[in-house]
Amino acid sequence: MKRGALPLTALRAFESTARLGQMTLAAEELGVTHGAVSRQVRALEAVLGVALFEGPRNHLSLTGAGAALRPDLTRAFDLIDAAVSRVTAPERQALDVSCLGTFSMRWLIPRLFDFHDLHPGIEVRLITDDMPVDFRRQRLDAAIRVGPGPWPGALVTPLIAERVGPVVSPKIAPPGATFEALRTLTRLHTRTRLTAWPDWCAAVGAPPDPSEGRTFEHFYFMLEAATAGLGVAIAPEVLVADDLAAGRLVAPFGFVSSGWTYVALSPEVSDGRERTFLAWLAEAARA
Repeated sequence: MKRGALPLTALRAFESTARLGQMTLAAEELGVTHGAVSRQVRALEAVLGVALFEGPRNHLSLTGAGAALRPDLTRAFDLIDAAVSRVTAPERQALDVSCLGTFSMRWLIPRLFDFHDLHPGIEVRLITDDMPVDFRRQRLDAAIRVGPGPWPGALVTPLIAERVGPVVSPKIAPPGATFEALRTLTRLHTRTRLTAWPDWCAAVGAPPDPSEGRTFEHFYFMLEAATAGLGVAIAPEVLVADDLAAGRLVAPFGFVSSGWTYVALSPEVSDGRERTFLAWLAEAARA
């Protein structure tokens, strides 16, 4: 089919439906009605002479022809989106970055001023989130996550290998770095990583401690409680480095590898803004 005859609106409707899995979601993304998406998909099938979807309307699945068409079509629209972004409002372009809340507050935000000084034309807009990233469904330019991987559907830039260990306020720190002394302190936990204490005990050969301690809803709250002297917490070194340097916390047992890595994720098709930000992140992580 000649380029001038391509039914672009219908192709957009099909690509969005195939990528999101539902015509309702495609309609929301495209800003049209469900009926409009359905009509465009039927029109495309008529033009191509093949069925692209099969099954009931509430549980569509791609036919062989639809599955063959979708990947290249998604890449094509991604390239169009990236090309348009490169020439849209070049004096100041926004970069939407999803990031873990505590990592944002304790590591990223204090360093963003340097990025803005180096690249005043790129505005970084932070979105706090710790859920899995799906660049096909989410309008994100980059995301920062921590875990063991893998990270399907994304380009991965490793940032920091995570090391964890007990941290405590010097006001209540026991005089000796022994497991027995550690057991005298209230253990602090966070719901976002309930296995932190058992994992650390297993890593260093410490006897398990059945005491429940105190549990906080968010990681940041737990770290603030440790700084205030309410107990001892297992924390990633990267999140408490400034507190350790300032003497607000001490790490009597040091830190050990958790097997997790902080990574920057980006779509498989990216533009200059994303590459600039990712390169800066990697450099900042090495500093």
